[in-house]
Parts: sequence; C-alpha cells; structure tokens
Amino acid sequence: VQLQASGGGLVQAGGSLRLSCVASGNIVSIINMAWYRQSPGKQRDLVARITSGGDTNYADSVKGRFSISGDNANNTMYLQMNSLKFEDTAVYYCYARSRPRGYWGPGTQVTVSS
Repeated sequence: VQLQASGGGLVQAGGSLRLSCVASGNIVSIINMAWYRQSPGKQRDLVARITSGGDTNYADSVKGRFSISGDNANNTMYLQMNSLKFEDTAVYYCYARSRPRGYWGPGTQVTVSS
C-alpha cells in the first residue's frame, strides 16, 4: 500500500483546510485509515480514524471542528479541518491499517498563524 497526502499549508486561525490522502497498491487489504499529527518535540497522535464500514472516531481536541471521510471510488481519504487553532499546527500523516501491517504516508505540513 502506498499513500500520498496533500492539502497542507499556511492558514490563519479560524480558517479551514482540507487534507487528502490517496491510497494505491493492495487497497483491498485496508481495514481502516487514519490521520495522525506530530508537532516538534511531541509524539505522533491520532487525530481521526475511519473504518472500511464508515465508522469514525476523533481526538477530543478536534471533535466538532474536523471531519474525516472517504471516497472509495477514488481511493481517497479526506480530513476537513475547520475553525483551525494555532495548536493544530503540525505535520499531518495519513495511515492505513492493513493485514499484516500498517503503512504511513509522507507528512504534509499544516501551519496555523495566530
């Protein structure tokens, strides 16, 4: 499985961005996909996850502001980020859980100016 994320950038606080992650390769083996983020000096944390059945879960810090979705026809996962805050600044990574292992895509930088 190969993953390619895009959509990061610089935005003012209160603004919006939409991240995309395109999956290719053995995509039928994917069980769920997720977005993680990592700020300098901090661990990589889960932001949101979506299962193959469409169930979703979110980190408490983004509930009500971020929305994860999938487009099976285009093998793409999205993360709609609204009401962005300075503390959302991080490198965002897409992740695909497959059997027997998971796969990471390269990160995309999101910078929120206060």
